[in-house]
Amino acid sequence: MKNKKGNKNSINWKELLSFNNSVQILMGVGLALFALKGFMIPNHFLDGGITGVSLLLHELFHIPVNYLLIVVNLPFIVLAYAKISKEIAIKSLIAIILLAVGLHFVQIPSITHDKLLISIFGGAIIGMGMGLVMRAGAVIDGIEIIAVMTTKRIGVTISEVIVVLNAILFLIAALKFGIEIGMYALITYFTAVRAADYVVDGVEEFTALTIICSKSDDVKSIIVNEFRKGITVYKGERGYLPGSFDAKSDCDVIVTIVTRLELLSIKNAIRATDPTAFMYVNSIKEASGGIIKHKHH
Repeated sequence: MKNKKGNKNSINWKELLSFNNSVQILMGVGLALFALKGFMIPNHFLDGGITGVSLLLHELFHIPVNYLLIVVNLPFIVLAYAKISKEIAIKSLIAIILLAVGLHFVQIPSITHDKLLISIFGGAIIGMGMGLVMRAGAVIDGIEIIAVMTTKRIGVTISEVIVVLNAILFLIAALKFGIEIGMYALITYFTAVRAADYVVDGVEEFTALTIICSKSDDVKSIIVNEFRKGITVYKGERGYLPGSFDAKSDCDVIVTIVTRLELLSIKNAIRATDPTAFMYVNSIKEASGGIIKHKHH
């Protein structure tokens, strides 16, 4: 990561230790700590990722989880420092150390012993914690770093790498502790991933809205002038309907990128202008550049 002077080897300490980053890391670590101490550790539950590996080793060898979190994550922090970003590596190391210290000193009573509640609420809370840390540009689970490194080398997606790694972990858990524990671990992990995704993306998750209508000029004006959004226009044909296959006409296919929070308002405005407008929505992973609201990084 380059700073203003353009030296890619230097670290922007002001950005790294900014108030916003610090608050999000502290809140994220606090939520992860609450989930681990209040739900998962006292009930011998597992999660996915490096956290799950640490919990598994804790159950097998009775080594304190706080030590395992640092030791197991450390090689991947070193990899991130060398290959991805020094700032990400440093922030991640700080977050993991804070979590380990909290696990050692903070006492939180077990909230519940119900396995389903532990899977859902424990997973959701630790997922929200991970999501907040990720919004600050760091991780508290080295599996994300493994996935990025593997993706660059073999060309598969990060999600595919994470699924494979966790499948191995859950298989080991099922063989060692029984299929029920493995299934509950899978629920916990799935809940954590969905919660983390929502915290990272939230209502700012970008969505592609495509519109095909007869009043395309009016719709373009609404999107650009009223909602201040950029558009892309493709030239297409409409028609080809059953019973009138030969009836067709040229049309504009309008595509715009909006957030989920804005989507309903824009669709309602378009329907008010052209009730017959055909619209469909696609979820997208990432958008940058152009006239969009930038996500937090």
